[in-house]
Amino acid sequence: MSPGVSVAAGLKTGDVHHNKEDFMADSFKIDFQPHGAVETGDLVVFVGEDLKPSDAVARQIGPEAVDLIAKAAAAETFKGKAKSSMSIVVPAGLSVDRLIVIGLGGEKDRAGLDFVQLGGLVAGKANGKVATVALDLPGVEITPDAVADIALGAQLRRYSFDRYKTKKDDNGPDAGRLVLSVSDPAAVKKIYKAREGLQQGVVLARDLVNEPPNVLGPEEFAARAQALTKLGVEVEILDDKAMRKLGMQALLGVAQGSVRGGRVAIMRWNGGKPGDSPISFIGKGVVFDSGGISIKPGAGMEDMKGDMAGAACVVGLMHALASRKAKANVVGAIGLVENMPDGNAQRPGDIVTTMSGQTIEIINTDAEGRLVLADVLWYVQDRFKPKFMIDLATLTGAILVALAQEYAGLFSNDDELAERLTAAGKATGERVWRMPLGPEFDKMIESKFADMKNSAGRFGGSSTAAALLQRFVNDVPWAHLDIAGTAMGSPATEINKGWSSGWGVRLLDRLVRDHYEA
Repeated sequence: MSPGVSVAAGLKTGDVHHNKEDFMADSFKIDFQPHGAVETGDLVVFVGEDLKPSDAVARQIGPEAVDLIAKAAAAETFKGKAKSSMSIVVPAGLSVDRLIVIGLGGEKDRAGLDFVQLGGLVAGKANGKVATVALDLPGVEITPDAVADIALGAQLRRYSFDRYKTKKDDNGPDAGRLVLSVSDPAAVKKIYKAREGLQQGVVLARDLVNEPPNVLGPEEFAARAQALTKLGVEVEILDDKAMRKLGMQALLGVAQGSVRGGRVAIMRWNGGKPGDSPISFIGKGVVFDSGGISIKPGAGMEDMKGDMAGAACVVGLMHALASRKAKANVVGAIGLVENMPDGNAQRPGDIVTTMSGQTIEIINTDAEGRLVLADVLWYVQDRFKPKFMIDLATLTGAILVALAQEYAGLFSNDDELAERLTAAGKATGERVWRMPLGPEFDKMIESKFADMKNSAGRFGGSSTAAALLQRFVNDVPWAHLDIAGTAMGSPATEINKGWSSGWGVRLLDRLVRDHYEA
């Protein structure tokens, strides 16, 4: 990651091995059941600004409980606004331990309801051992798809990464059982099956980003990608020798300062028609970025274990697509390196020859992600002739200056692809904002000594980085997502309370689902 923006004691690379269950919050269960009386645990109901539940829920809990909600709301100054809540302990007239009332707001709030976020909100409020959610909302149509999204949001909210803590909370985020009371449980279960694979893909991406760098080096990361073979994904791993033979000197130049060699993992899901050109996703996987010879300041350097969030997203996406047997041919490719300041590390002033034959002068060794992506992008477009390429990278600190942590920067040579990504971002809440590309930025990376230089300085830093990547895509429709602000150190939301959000998995799954499946 270019300029701009602790290791677990006693652990060494490869010391920790995880089973499939380690990636999933298996002790937190979600069940679906028909509407009916609730006799234990928490009961969650929803009200609008009039403080009234739906007619069906009102009949279920009885007039005494409906009156109790109104009286408690007056005492608590609860007005039923969107995302507000109140709890009534041992409510009169009901046998449950707590009655949790969640506000939906007015008509405008309910019209734009995000069911995934709502599921996260519910899971955050209903933190007892057992909670039943009466999913009949006043003024809101609840389809099986909506229920599945609520369940997805609840699962994502209850995620935590605590595998290196020796003392764990028995009542922590992954404990308990959430029962969603619905009109047609069988229909919901069928739809939620696909959501489970998506949830697992997001969790996998989060876990990869959260892992300490002494545990997750390039080889170990490649092994995590290799595990996707259990889902029917074809996986091929390129080691240093294979990459040298291909001429990937830009990627290998970044890796040469580390005692741990680089890797490229190629993942293929063949769910579409035989012979159809694939769609492709490429991820930057710098498992730790010290900055190399152009070393970063010490403060905050521990966060650079997350400089592989783009690669983590691609692995999580491939898991999600394979789990639901997506009807598309998909290639996922990730470049995995560690950027370290060894005596063998590349220097500012070096010139490397990429797989494409183009040369790059190294100005700043901390502008390393674009070097990794340059070779992987060229490899994918040359070998697979894809319909499009989308790369994801925690590439520049400059994108945080422009967009903070609210949007990922979107750069593209194709208007249709950019528009589809923008729409998928709005639908999932993983939003993107299109940024400029043009000949002016391309001119800024011209070098006196090579075809281009890897850094053009502070001004327009995100656009000049994208301009370099564009030189390695040929005429393939392409989009670059700079996720430095969204993928690690992520802002807390209703569905993410951790350091890593797994950003991009839901966005790209939605893109594929809406536009690229047979």
